Amino acid sequence: MDPLSLGVILAVVTVLVLFSGVSVAVGLLIVSAGFLLIFDGARSLQLLPEIFFGKLDNFALLSIPMFIIMGASIASTRAGADLYEALDRWLTRVPGGLVISNLGACALFAAMSGSSPATCAAIGKMGIPEMRKRGYPDGVATGSIAAGGTLGILIPPSVTMIVYGIATETSIGRLFLAGVIPGLLLVGLFMLWSLYDTWRSGSADALSGRTFSWKERFEILPRVLPFIAIILGVLYAMYGGLATPSETAAIGALLCLMVAIIIYKLWSPKLLWNVLRDSTRESVMILFIIAAAGVFSYMLSSLFITQSIAEWIGTLDVNPWVLMFAINIFLLVAGFFLPPVAVILMAAPILLPIVISAGFDPYWFAVILTINMEIGLITPPVGLNLYVINGIAPEISLRTILVGSLPFVACMVIAILLLCLFPDLATWLPDKVMGKAV
Repeated sequence: MDPLSLGVILAVVTVLVLFSGVSVAVGLLIVSAGFLLIFDGARSLQLLPEIFFGKLDNFALLSIPMFIIMGASIASTRAGADLYEALDRWLTRVPGGLVISNLGACALFAAMSGSSPATCAAIGKMGIPEMRKRGYPDGVATGSIAAGGTLGILIPPSVTMIVYGIATETSIGRLFLAGVIPGLLLVGLFMLWSLYDTWRSGSADALSGRTFSWKERFEILPRVLPFIAIILGVLYAMYGGLATPSETAAIGALLCLMVAIIIYKLWSPKLLWNVLRDSTRESVMILFIIAAAGVFSYMLSSLFITQSIAEWIGTLDVNPWVLMFAINIFLLVAGFFLPPVAVILMAAPILLPIVISAGFDPYWFAVILTINMEIGLITPPVGLNLYVINGIAPEISLRTILVGSLPFVACMVIAILLLCLFPDLATWLPDKVMGKAV
């Protein structure tokens, strides 16, 4: 059978299997083994165990559980609430300071935890009731938190960027840097929309905050500054050439656990066990998907599907930007139904050679891909962040949360357009700090 036709059949079967309810990793293994058995014979299955475990034989993978422990130790404390309150006290005189505080807290907490649902839960429990009490519209209160929570997969240190780096064999450190300016750009766009929507809805009084004394402002800082210092220290160690990403992740995880134990009294064996248990569960899930995606990639290559798709696209006489538009639509639709890690592992190895041959930068593309995945986190039918927000604010309908989130989706689309017009937004900082990519 023609490899392109086989690829179409494979895509349909993969979607059906993943929609059947099986886990992503198991679904990929089932599809891979089934197609190899049918089209390449039983002997091709002998290599699958070696490929599965060989995909995990990568020192860079150690950074994933370390960063997850780092985030879990922060998420298990009141760090999110303290971070939100600290920003609220310091930004109280800024017009719209509360919504700015919430989005700033989401950005910082997402960077510390790397988890979108954890960010929504930690900041939303405090931020949504307070914003509603001060007169902010329900759509702004919920939509800003749902969108702010997505920043965790873009602003470093990001587990999603680590997975992309491993899948495409690109520099993880450079990927982290590529996400900094686009992440700040998104935060700025979110803030501008929130302030405008609050003013437009006639809730201008909500934009003026309450007054805090200097004592109240300073007394909260010792609870949040250590975590921020750890994040900055991890990034400095990584880019200062002091340690590898895996080593800095391990040090960061240890320091975050120590701060959680010392400042937030997280010394109960049961609480510590919960942190390690949840971290292990999430790490194993991600590593299982990585290994299964390696088998899936081997199957695509063995049946000449990857090569045929790349060759077919290479023969198309289309403008590179038309090609990029089509890729964005594909990523957007995939992000509606699949978690970011699964989309990256399945699509990035296929798309990256095409993107590079079209003249685009692989690190710039990583940011574009990640923002598409962010959109998937706040859009149905999966839209994980929407359901987290609905869980912590059940009195607000899911429809209201969704409608409130849609303008932030538009902000993400604007960010993608700006990155297309000004690619240096993603590439300038990595080139400045690490030199031009070879």
